[in-house]
Amino acid sequence: QVQLVESGGGLVQPGGSLRLSCAASGSIFSGKAMAWYRQAPGKQREFVAAITSGGVPNYSVSVRGRFTISRDNAKNTVYLQMNSLKPEDTAVYYCNTILVRETYGSVYWGQGAQVTVSS
Repeated sequence: QVQLVESGGGLVQPGGSLRLSCAASGSIFSGKAMAWYRQAPGKQREFVAAITSGGVPNYSVSVRGRFTISRDNAKNTVYLQMNSLKPEDTAVYYCNTILVRETYGSVYWGQGAQVTVSS
């Protein structure tokens, strides 16, 4: 059974930090690249960061230099360390495998983690 459980969201002031975690079932995690996505109110879901099964990261331009993606293969968990947060980072954050945008509406997603950046 596929399962993705995101956690670690919350309310933080601009400039603050949060660390998100995503616990994935083995079938969706093992040997696969994983990614974080986010969806802000009224906007489409967008790619944030990805990491290969071997630990090579990739970031969207909007978060590069501020966010760090990592994974623990023994725990089937992927993390997103978010520093220097900005109000425009406010969104629900989701993890999943690498997906093309056209499939976003047709695949399983977890419940997500709400991140709110506000003073």
